[in-house]
Amino acid sequence: MKIPPPTLPVISPHERMALARIGTLTDPKRLRSLIENAHRLGNAAVERAAFLRLCFVQPEANPGTVEHDVWQSIHALEEMRREETGKTIRLSRTRQKIGRDGEAKTVSDLTMKSTPSDGFALLMDRSHPELTFEAVVMRHQLTFPATVITAARARLAGAGLDPDTFTNVPKGA
Repeated sequence: MKIPPPTLPVISPHERMALARIGTLTDPKRLRSLIENAHRLGNAAVERAAFLRLCFVQPEANPGTVEHDVWQSIHALEEMRREETGKTIRLSRTRQKIGRDGEAKTVSDLTMKSTPSDGFALLMDRSHPELTFEAVVMRHQLTFPATVITAARARLAGAGLDPDTFTNVPKGA
């Protein structure tokens, strides 16, 4: 039995223009406004793209680094909580731990916990598994010990995800 390819949603010219423009924006205030408007209009594709761009532009670290990916995750969680409560709520304990131990050690410690963090659950609930610390581990395997990589794989697999979708490392490498 042949499975037909998935049908892609039809994107209007207005949505296409908005999506193209999002990639050029660096102002968090403008991106938040775009997110709110897209949400109000029920435009999930534009809302998601603007949210991801907002999370991408906020960290001060260089893109592609562990530090950038960690801060991208933190900003995403803080934005989600801001959206829920209407006020800014910082991940104070996580930020303090990073200040003491650094990004990689903080990610390792949270990934090695026996139960998923609240942040993991929130990101999964909001369909952003790529922003979990476990996904950060999978993208930066050279930074983390094998035990942390194994724990990240197990947590992602336990959530019904293929851990290899978060990395460019070929299976078996």
